[in-house]
Amino acid sequence: MKKTTLAIMAAGMGSRFGKGIKQLAPVGPSGEIIMDYSIHDALEAGFDRIVFIIRKDLEKDFREIIGNRIEKIADVSYAFQELDDLPDGFVRPKDRTKPWGTGQAVLSCKDIIKEPFAVINADDYYGKDPFVKLHEYLSQEHSMKEGVQDICMAGFVLKNTLSENGGVTRGICELDAQEKLIGIKETFNIVKTAEGAGVKTEDGIKQIDTENLVSMNMWGFQPEFLSVLEEGFVSFLQKAEDGDIKKEYLLPIKVDQLLKDGKAQVSVLKTQSNWFGVTYQEDKDAVIKEIQKLIDQGVYSSNLAASYLERR
Repeated sequence: MKKTTLAIMAAGMGSRFGKGIKQLAPVGPSGEIIMDYSIHDALEAGFDRIVFIIRKDLEKDFREIIGNRIEKIADVSYAFQELDDLPDGFVRPKDRTKPWGTGQAVLSCKDIIKEPFAVINADDYYGKDPFVKLHEYLSQEHSMKEGVQDICMAGFVLKNTLSENGGVTRGICELDAQEKLIGIKETFNIVKTAEGAGVKTEDGIKQIDTENLVSMNMWGFQPEFLSVLEEGFVSFLQKAEDGDIKKEYLLPIKVDQLLKDGKAQVSVLKTQSNWFGVTYQEDKDAVIKEIQKLIDQGVYSSNLAASYLERR
């Protein structure tokens, strides 16, 4: 069985969350952060290594709050997403302060990851089931045509991913009869409604099917994907308009492009797990309540770090 790695994207600015570093906000009764639960579930599912993708200026706080603790129970590496980490011949626009996006975040692992790997967001809770499914997929051999990337992703049911505190953006998946991904439609301002869910527009709310599968940025890749990502970043920068300080090189857009070009096959691994995360400051209290429910149900210990250290 192949070795597998979990890469956790934790370099985002967290502007919608407000003050503080949202990835490091405690949500568990013993000071656990959301990443603690994801790492627990990933190691339990069989992942062998954790790679934290962070900014260099976060390193000290990050290591103190979680990194040093996780190093006691798992093989840990760090990758750094930096504004000036660009291919030869490219220079960061003077006024750009925002990271280059999830594509560049994963690309920062190119010299670290040599095995199949999963990618998740640091501030999202995914549940146990999708980690099991991604690990099972990534640890097996898959026959693919030359030049075609073998990719998988967790497909969450839309109704299990909505926030009580405002509109959210979701990538709604289009599938073929074999449950392979055809495309992802980025859909903005999806809100909870009495009927289920709808897209909020200037003209009102248009209801949508809450059973749609959506991408929550939980992907599985082969190591060869990093070379494709590197080539794509060069193309992205070449096409960027002078002075554009906000455009991002995004993972879902790159995957969608590969699909349209016939250079990728994406297996969608459906899960009924409830997703929740900290998008808005108000979400934190809801996340704390959801975590406590899981503890009350016996899914997790009330002192996750201590109990898991004992098991390892």
